Amino acid sequence: MLIEDLQAVLPPEVLVRDPDVLRGFAHDEAEWAPWTLPEVVVRPRSAEDVQAAVKVCLKHGTPVVTRGAGTGLSGGANAVAGCVVLVTDRMTAIHEIDAVERLAVVGPGVVNDDLRAACAEQGLWYPPDPASSPWSTIGGNVATNAGGVCCVKYGVTRDYVLGLQVVTGTGELVRLGRRTAKGVAGYDLAGLMVGSEGTLGVITEITVRLRAQRAAESTVAGYFDSTVAAGEAAAAIRAAGVVPSALELVDRHCLVAVDEWKNMGLSADAEVVLLGRSDAPGAAGEHEAAVMLECFEKAGATWAAQSSDQAEADALFAARRLAYPALERLGPLLTEDVCVPTHLVPEMLARIDLAAKRHNTLIANVAHIGDGNLHPLLSTPAGDEDARRRAQAAFDDIVADALALGGTVTGEHGVGLLKRPGLENELGPAVLQMHQAVKNALDPHGILNPGKVFAIHSVE
Repeated sequence: MLIEDLQAVLPPEVLVRDPDVLRGFAHDEAEWAPWTLPEVVVRPRSAEDVQAAVKVCLKHGTPVVTRGAGTGLSGGANAVAGCVVLVTDRMTAIHEIDAVERLAVVGPGVVNDDLRAACAEQGLWYPPDPASSPWSTIGGNVATNAGGVCCVKYGVTRDYVLGLQVVTGTGELVRLGRRTAKGVAGYDLAGLMVGSEGTLGVITEITVRLRAQRAAESTVAGYFDSTVAAGEAAAAIRAAGVVPSALELVDRHCLVAVDEWKNMGLSADAEVVLLGRSDAPGAAGEHEAAVMLECFEKAGATWAAQSSDQAEADALFAARRLAYPALERLGPLLTEDVCVPTHLVPEMLARIDLAAKRHNTLIANVAHIGDGNLHPLLSTPAGDEDARRRAQAAFDDIVADALALGGTVTGEHGVGLLKRPGLENELGPAVLQMHQAVKNALDPHGILNPGKVFAIHSVE
């Protein structure tokens, strides 16, 4: 039997069978995505533990759902019937930080902010910084190709992954990628794994590129009467040729929710707050801040200024990171993750407002607005099924609008379960078949996170 075979190859402390504990590992933070209790949870401490567990699952034809910290927002880590949930949160070693080659080698369970802190001690910096960086793990960040606040200037997780150690769908333990600054030997299989959401392999080690620690940032803040006006300011900054180190939108719904939860003393005087940052040194940074301020004012900001209080500026960015959990306390959230061309951000924000009105749904807005990645948060009262149906209709409209504007259904959260229909519309039949072929080649028995990303199945 499955459990007995796992017990035969794994240390006893690695296996978890208590139903109450299983429930805590059965789903991510996508409240609307379906899940079930797994057969068992495996919490490996090494790549060899992972390989042993996958080989047992292959023998039994048991699905393997890999999970990090469970901070995902699309249902990508949700348990399916009869599965083993493989949790990498104990694989927390920072194996190496090489200051000369500017790289780090880490386990998938290393928390994003912990890696950044360890790098900072050597004057180095790991840029990808999802809003969940105090809790999310590097393995999960790789699985969804996570982005974050500074990615408007510095790129997303894929831009920093040099190499991976992976257990494949056939139970092999392999290394992909490289440690060198350049390399084009063979297909980019490491890049293929980034964003694959556990459907092509189980990541057991990651080699990431690092940068030198950057200069201190200066912050510009502006208040606006509408998301559209804030979007016009963001588009103007892009058109002016300035690439800020961060450009974030937070609306009043989010600020009020955070303030009620954390009592941070945040202002709710504006419908929308736009936060821009520059980390360019010296006069270049002052110029970028001045351009952002001018764009804010020309777009109709009711108030705008360059911050002279670093603590106040940091508090506003902290509120941006806390927006999702703060709103989650008020009722179930359906979270969008669309991304559109930057010059069409004002139009997309207008369409989100129309969807909210059309379906009588409260939509709070946060956004990595500088790169067009918008996160409308559709809020519903607990237990209100009619509100849930209206929110789902608004969700579908927003996805359709993003695609109509040449955008994508997900900028950084991944497809998981919630975005599958939209992804099929985005890619079309021919490209879906290409994905099917890749899935069949790397997971021929169809055990790796089945049913996620695509509603398709591998063929023996």
